[in-house]
Amino acid sequence: MKVGEIIDLKTYPIDQPQSSQYREIVNSIKGGLDEDGCAVLSNFLSDSGLDALVSEADARKSKAYYAESKLCNIYLAEGNRNKADDHPQNIFMERSNGFITADLLGKGTYAHTLYYWKPLRDFLAACLSKKKLHIYADPVSNMIVNLCKPQQTFNWHFDTNEFTITFLLQGAQSGGHFEYVPDLRTRSDECFDEVKKVLGGDRSRVKRLKLREGDLQFFLGRFSLHRVTHNTGDTDRLLLIQSFTEQPGIIGNPQRVKDLYGKVTEAHKDRIDERVRTDSLLD
Repeated sequence: MKVGEIIDLKTYPIDQPQSSQYREIVNSIKGGLDEDGCAVLSNFLSDSGLDALVSEADARKSKAYYAESKLCNIYLAEGNRNKADDHPQNIFMERSNGFITADLLGKGTYAHTLYYWKPLRDFLAACLSKKKLHIYADPVSNMIVNLCKPQQTFNWHFDTNEFTITFLLQGAQSGGHFEYVPDLRTRSDECFDEVKKVLGGDRSRVKRLKLREGDLQFFLGRFSLHRVTHNTGDTDRLLLIQSFTEQPGIIGNPQRVKDLYGKVTEAHKDRIDERVRTDSLLD
């Protein structure tokens, strides 16, 4: 299968940037992101492309990493002894999902081929109003599959990157809902009080997104709190996540990478003091 066949290019001609249909799609995504930091293209993957990506993930599920600790705060980091027990940094929730890491989806896989396909990256940049996107340089976490087996969940959290691109490969039969709170913090303000309300059960700002297998989702997860609720069905939930950056050479926080994915590489050790940051927010 050629890379262009993984996507439904008849409906979404992302390889034709001069076409009016391309511009309409881009403008639609921009509108959704401006509204609440989230936008979806339904059935973006072709049937054969979806089947191929699911098969790759299924073949690697036995190698997925599950953290020893099942409790995390929303920053997926350690607590803060200098803050009160009910401070967001010290509120810990269940996180039981696993990850199929990027090093298990190397050259020759359809996931890798799709991630590195320049027409897709250019299209994503246009939708995100970015001049250019670079492959996230982290060799462990730049392209991963989030695996939620029955009864597993991924707690409320913020992302390290400003934006994330995801493809739902397989949904849960029940549960496994994607929920989010748009713009809960800003580039310069953690908004701890508002975060604390959500963690305390306030759902007044919570949105639930209905995703279908094959959908492409754009999400500004750096500023919007989000989670995957418990998978209450009998099948695994599989989500392919692609991360990109505006600047080249960005590597994930070594401690966070190790905690989430169970491994770091020489690239992390070499760059531990050189990570490029675009804000001062907690990871």
